[in-house]
Amino acid sequence: MPIFDINKTLSQTGDSLKQLSVLNPLTIRKKGRKAKAIFALALVCFFWGTTWLASKQGVKYMPALQLAGIRQFIGGSCYVAFFLIKGYQLPRGKEWITVLVLSLLNFLFSNGLNTWGIEYISAGLAAIIAAIFPLWLVVISLFESKSKISLQAIIGFLIGFAGVCIIFYEHLHDFLNSGFRLGIILSVIATWAWTFGTLYTKKQAVNFNPYFSLGLQMLISGFLLITFTGISGNSIPLAAISWQSWAAIGYLVIFGSIISFIAYLYALQNLSAEQTSIYAYINPVVAVLLGWLIFSEKLTAFIAVGGAVTLFGVYLINRAYKIPSLKIPEAEGI
Repeated sequence: MPIFDINKTLSQTGDSLKQLSVLNPLTIRKKGRKAKAIFALALVCFFWGTTWLASKQGVKYMPALQLAGIRQFIGGSCYVAFFLIKGYQLPRGKEWITVLVLSLLNFLFSNGLNTWGIEYISAGLAAIIAAIFPLWLVVISLFESKSKISLQAIIGFLIGFAGVCIIFYEHLHDFLNSGFRLGIILSVIATWAWTFGTLYTKKQAVNFNPYFSLGLQMLISGFLLITFTGISGNSIPLAAISWQSWAAIGYLVIFGSIISFIAYLYALQNLSAEQTSIYAYINPVVAVLLGWLIFSEKLTAFIAVGGAVTLFGVYLINRAYKIPSLKIPEAEGI
């Protein structure tokens, strides 16, 4: 985007306001398809950013893995029912292997561990950690002899790593807290799972419908998590789940899964992939700001500057690798 000349600012104010008017929900029905797609993308950026706060609220009153399992099972059931009604066929034969592997990587480990980790760290910090998964792609590329790392990817990695160092500079003393350490470890492992899920998706993308597969992955992972927490005793009776946790689950399913996913698909169909991918950079910002406003989470210059630097590094890596997950929403969001 070109930088505005200060002498032209006043004359361009009207045009700027006109462009922002596409976000006005009171007039959205009168707008064209592109304006509606921009509004849909704005909904995605906001609601998927708020899912971190909803998860943070929900795990205060019930086991984290049980919450993740119930959320995934209900959301996955909605997705699967929709695609079955639309006439889509279930996977056949070896296609189920792909769906099963991705359900473990993308949801059971990635979303499940993210939900568990957020019990011990702030929603904003968890969102930023989740956003750095492209950095691991560069690390993996170092061990692949056939893979050539572009200069842009290396620069993106160095910038992203520098941003992470800035963020954690003032959190060094927090690592003395075992709960904080556990939260960070769980969140980092979750990003590894999503990274390997991204690579596996790239290799197997031609073998399945990615959007129908998401529903199946959620359904399978949700069932496994509910079963595991039940057998291990790390769960509470459904009747004992507080209304706060049910409200969080309801928000995650309705706004995080159904409404936002429909808006995401509409935006993806009417905007370029590069435009749509902006959600990946705005979601952590929404999580950090709302975490500060609602939960009084710490928001310092280190977090703000470090987060911005980290996301810029992630942006460079995404452009270098043309990551397929830009067309497939992140697990925490859905």
